[in-house]
Amino acid sequence: MRVTVFDYGAGNLHSLVKALSMPGVEIAVEPDPVRATDTDVLVLPGVGAFGAAAARLAPGRSAMREALAAGLPCLGICLGMQLLFDGSDEGSGAGLGVIPGTVRRLAGERVPQIGWNTLEDRCDPLLAASALDVAYYANGYVCRPNDLGVVRAWSTHEHERFPAMVRAGKVVGVQFHPEKSSQRGVAFARAFLEEARS
Repeated sequence: MRVTVFDYGAGNLHSLVKALSMPGVEIAVEPDPVRATDTDVLVLPGVGAFGAAAARLAPGRSAMREALAAGLPCLGICLGMQLLFDGSDEGSGAGLGVIPGTVRRLAGERVPQIGWNTLEDRCDPLLAASALDVAYYANGYVCRPNDLGVVRAWSTHEHERFPAMVRAGKVVGVQFHPEKSSQRGVAFARAFLEEARS
């Protein structure tokens, strides 16, 4: 199974690639958004700023949207989850718009949120398969979907409750970093790959 990590040039992808590595999986890191869709699974990683990532995505935005609409499995992590939405207060540029909604600044005195947080109201097979109930976050922005039916788990920072996980068919977004969330986080990432494979 070919897994492609779309690289928007924002940071070290080593821990993510390591978390996704398992028997029968071939991982490529691809900076071209059009070529990134020629794969069995697409991963949008979680490091960087929305505006810069949206600019890197722009030349292949239509191709990526079409591939996801046609059923290409995709895992968006942190910023990668935010790119699944229409746009963000963090920066200009369009997201993929696969999940209607926007990205807003996280409320609270301590922003960004950096550290471990509980996953509440979990209702997705990937969370059950991995037993993931606490995850690692590094985020100053959160997603606000128009339809709350896409939300599969929540977290709360200070007084603000926000989506921890969303799903639209084979497209999954997580605000946390599974690759930094210990063994259960890695199990979550691998459960996603197993679901995509089946």
